[in-house]
Amino acid sequence: MQDISKIRNIAIIGHGSCGKTSLAEAMLFTAGKIKRLGKVDDGSSALDFEDEEIQRNISINTSFHNYSWKKHDVYLLDTPGDDNFINETFVATQVADAAVFIVGAVLGVKGQTIKFADFIAERSLPSLIMMNKLDRERADFERTLGQISDSLPVTPVVLHVPIGEEEKFRGLVDVMSGKAYLFDENGSGGVTETDIPEDLVDAVAQYREDLMENVAETDDDLIEKFLEDGELSFEDLQAGLKNGVASGSIVPVCVGAATRNFGTAPLLDVINDILPSPADRPAMMGVDASGEPVERNPSADEKFSAQVFKTMADPYAGRLTIFRIYSGTLSGDTFYNSSKETDERFGHLFLPEGKEQKAIDSAGPGMIVAVAKLKETTTGDTLCDGAAPIIYDDLDVMEPVISYAIKASKGDEEKLFSSITRMLDEDLTLRLSREAQTGEVLISGVGKVHLDVVGARIKRKFGVEMELSIPKVPYKETIRGTATVQGKHKKQSGGRGQFGDCTIIISPTNGDGFEFEDKIVGGVIPQQYRPAVEKGIIEAMEKGVMAGFPVVDIKISLIDGSFHNVDSSEMAFKIAGSLAFKKGTQEAGLILLEPYMDMTIMVGKDHVGDVMGDLNARRGKVMGMDSAHGREIINAQVPQAEVLLYAADLTAMTGGLGRFTVAFSHYEEVPAQIAEKIVAASQAE
Repeated sequence: MQDISKIRNIAIIGHGSCGKTSLAEAMLFTAGKIKRLGKVDDGSSALDFEDEEIQRNISINTSFHNYSWKKHDVYLLDTPGDDNFINETFVATQVADAAVFIVGAVLGVKGQTIKFADFIAERSLPSLIMMNKLDRERADFERTLGQISDSLPVTPVVLHVPIGEEEKFRGLVDVMSGKAYLFDENGSGGVTETDIPEDLVDAVAQYREDLMENVAETDDDLIEKFLEDGELSFEDLQAGLKNGVASGSIVPVCVGAATRNFGTAPLLDVINDILPSPADRPAMMGVDASGEPVERNPSADEKFSAQVFKTMADPYAGRLTIFRIYSGTLSGDTFYNSSKETDERFGHLFLPEGKEQKAIDSAGPGMIVAVAKLKETTTGDTLCDGAAPIIYDDLDVMEPVISYAIKASKGDEEKLFSSITRMLDEDLTLRLSREAQTGEVLISGVGKVHLDVVGARIKRKFGVEMELSIPKVPYKETIRGTATVQGKHKKQSGGRGQFGDCTIIISPTNGDGFEFEDKIVGGVIPQQYRPAVEKGIIEAMEKGVMAGFPVVDIKISLIDGSFHNVDSSEMAFKIAGSLAFKKGTQEAGLILLEPYMDMTIMVGKDHVGDVMGDLNARRGKVMGMDSAHGREIINAQVPQAEVLLYAADLTAMTGGLGRFTVAFSHYEEVPAQIAEKIVAASQAE
């Protein structure tokens, strides 16, 4: 087992197209873990290997790999940057010990950058910033650094100053050591020491001064030493920087160009020297079998504990369960699933390495490992030593915000739904439900692209095609007033006829559901026929009167009627009840109801006006506002019909910065002019 102080567990995070996967490839290549520097654009990446990722040139899943560098073992989680797969990144921030946060030097800070920075800040996750793509046209170190300082909830300290920019980017100056390095042009990732260019001497001196001041502020002893001597030694800087990063008070900034493998070796050194090991992170808190709080320290000698954070279907190994070990050492072939209260047996223990797995004998704290074909274990479960059970808190996951109706393109519904059920194990943001009123089966996710990718995977893996359509809104009908009406069904066609006669009072219950009251006095309607009246009304309610939507929230009082000794029957009174109901609802004044959704929308201050104006245009009602983590939170209630595809609209309005949650709230009357269109469309169908 490796010394835990020399283990690193790193999530690579950043906005779409900032070069996360390219950087991870370069890190693996420089460390000698892979023999060829793969590229995302030509589909040769060791980390983006699924068909959908290659076709779209984006990361869809978090992928895993590891490397060794100067006696340190580093475990990488390469996360997606696209909003549709944001949950993968969100979960990675919960299991990693630190983050390498990438910001592109051309596009700079984007909405997604701010969103991911919030994830890191909410988790107090130690991190460093890698400013990537400094070799590209319009790359600007100073501009991007200013955006980081102004827009992100971090205090950046420059660790590496670029030598040259755009096509002239050829090296860096290490501010802490005062040494300059030129990148090897052969793509090896290595560097050669050189002199600091004269035009950078003053800038490096200023960055060093800023670094010393920020590091000194993390420790009283360092402040005192800095004030007395006006200088901090390399050892003081390194120790202070490491402590500052661990506490989240400062974030070092490194530079590079991943596709040319520039700056990778210095970055690997910073990861080793500055980012925390599992031993530097707080103990994990959980509860024991009786619900009492208990903790596990990140030590190989502790009792084993781990948490499953991803499940994926591997074409060779079958269903892979991936988990992060927090304490103890795992070896052998069994562990206890405390979430399911069952023992699980496994065949082999693996290190996931891109699309392949490497068999290992044992694993300890900080390691990301996998086992195949577990029977009971699902994502979020705690695994542990059965002699010392512990359960960790569930993982936080992003809630789905968009839903589509689905059907199989060739009618193979059973195969489609069984395929989706298997996908639910892999994707925590995916939901499958049935809308009882419309009869539609709904699939819910984070965005349209997310659901398109799910459909592509299902087609590739299970051979069934999923069709998406915008779901029907479950409108309802009710009445505004009260009416007393007679329903009479009389039919004579030779032989025994049909006769049923009832009088009812129909009135609204104002949200209290359906109520039937039998107020018959005497025997004007025999007891055996009265339930038939109620049954006829309920069936008519389900079919609707105005536009075929169910009628809700009414009270029926059965007050009078008549019968025929020969011709009356349950069916006749059922029809009479239905006729009375339809006539009564028309006289009482039918209205259409629509579902309203509770929405919580989180945006930056610059976008509040646009979002509020858009909500008004959607007939929404703003219920209040709040602030948290530097973001404005808008609480609103909006008609469901107006926000079926809101996810894409909010992204467009806020440049990807906005986030929202949505949940059913209540029903309200539809405005008359809109109701007319809905009724006309329903009748046309």
